[in-house]
Amino acid sequence: MTTPAVPAAPRIPEAVHRRRWAILGVLMLSLLIVVLDNSILNVAIKTISTPAPIGLGATQSELEWAINAYTLVFAGLLFSAGLLGDRIGRKKVLLGGLAVFGVGSALAAESGSPAQLIAFRALMALGAAFVMPATLAVLMNVFEREEQPKAIGVWAGGVGLAIAIGPITGGLLLDHFWWGSVFLVNVPIVLLAVGLMLWLVPESRDPKPGRLDPVGVALSVVGLVLLVYGIIKGGELADFTDPAVLATIGAGLVVLAAFVVFEKRSDHPSIDVGYFRNKVFSAAISVIALVFFALMGVTFFSVFYTQSVRGYSPLKTGLLLLPLAAAQLIFAPRARLVVDRIGIRATTTAAMLVLTATLAAFATLDADTPIWILEVVFFCMGAGMAHIMTPTSVVIMQALPREKAGSASALSNTFRQVGGALGIAVLGSVLSTAYRNGIEGHLGALPAGLRDTAGESIEATLGVAAKLGEPGRALIAPANDAFLHAMHVTALCGAGVALVGAVVVAAFLPGRPKPAQEDTEKGELVRAKS
Repeated sequence: MTTPAVPAAPRIPEAVHRRRWAILGVLMLSLLIVVLDNSILNVAIKTISTPAPIGLGATQSELEWAINAYTLVFAGLLFSAGLLGDRIGRKKVLLGGLAVFGVGSALAAESGSPAQLIAFRALMALGAAFVMPATLAVLMNVFEREEQPKAIGVWAGGVGLAIAIGPITGGLLLDHFWWGSVFLVNVPIVLLAVGLMLWLVPESRDPKPGRLDPVGVALSVVGLVLLVYGIIKGGELADFTDPAVLATIGAGLVVLAAFVVFEKRSDHPSIDVGYFRNKVFSAAISVIALVFFALMGVTFFSVFYTQSVRGYSPLKTGLLLLPLAAAQLIFAPRARLVVDRIGIRATTTAAMLVLTATLAAFATLDADTPIWILEVVFFCMGAGMAHIMTPTSVVIMQALPREKAGSASALSNTFRQVGGALGIAVLGSVLSTAYRNGIEGHLGALPAGLRDTAGESIEATLGVAAKLGEPGRALIAPANDAFLHAMHVTALCGAGVALVGAVVVAAFLPGRPKPAQEDTEKGELVRAKS
């Protein structure tokens, strides 16, 4: 039996082809603000938790929801946003998403309470959900297939650039302005990106989108929101056996299962679930979730390690992240060269093992560890990430037809966000539980109300200690010790998850492709669906 022929994708118009790299620059600028916002917020967490007028006096739970509200809305709408871009046009979706993100940023900068900040962060996520998948979808429609790995590598390197710029920019702003400036800085970037996009970026859409699938879209949104909310709530309570948490996660999984069944039976599905029968596609998308589970959970506490335990300012904390960002910026565009030489499987397996080692290295850090060791760890972490994200992104984006690029990008980013939310929730609860167990023995002399507050986090303990004056100084050393122990436990858990990812890529991703293999990749997917 012969392999079904897969029609070659139409060539890119010459006028678009000539300005493809300028278009990629505009897409990276749009991506920059979405990634930059989260990296800036990580640096600003400590400042926002400070009582007014310096900050908002946000509690640990409110800080988590300032992050989680963004994740919840972002993850819940990513898939639908990708579908909408394929249908009505990715340029339109990009412009609309940027406008909403800019308005949300301006409002977040003027928040008068943690509740307002959480609400406006959710509005920002609404805009970001339409920006992120559209950038990669447009990329796939302005570069020919042979140039796509290089372009995706540059695109991924842009994430590293945003990681570098975000903390440094945040640190500089916090040194000279109020905390809201970390959100207000997004507005001029949005205006610049919109202007360049109107000038340079061509419109693209699925020429044959088929009928609308409102039931499938509704099921995907409801299922993802329930699942992510249950994960977040479990992390907040540090108890995933809580009946409300189990019920919410269970309901989300049931709705998503109903989505899969409905899509399989539909004659006009939002996404052809038959693509998941291809083990390479499924492995690549699963590894992205595992990587972000480990990475987001572990890097969440690194800010508290550098600022609370080591005493660095927000600006210095941002500068400490430079090696991680520089490694991604250097290696992401070049990862394709390694893949060409030794294959996807060897490249990603080695990179996953490097990531595992760097996460485990956090378990060796103490309050007086030479800072250059942390810098080496960050650099190796960035190098590992670059050699994971670029090859797996290429696999995912080239697995689906070009006209479905928005759906492919949305799927990749949805798994990334769900994995990241799960990592922050699960590993965050591990960190919280281990810290409370370590510090509670030193809080016996405090009044009952203060004892509960001081046990929430290292920031809460140090805040109570500052209010107590001289007697409170006795809590500082135990708080640092308890946090370091909790960080070590959490880091080893993250390393374990990364090791599972290494096994997955070693088992399922392809090795070095034979010359004819690339030409039949889509044919294999066609067979998998039939």
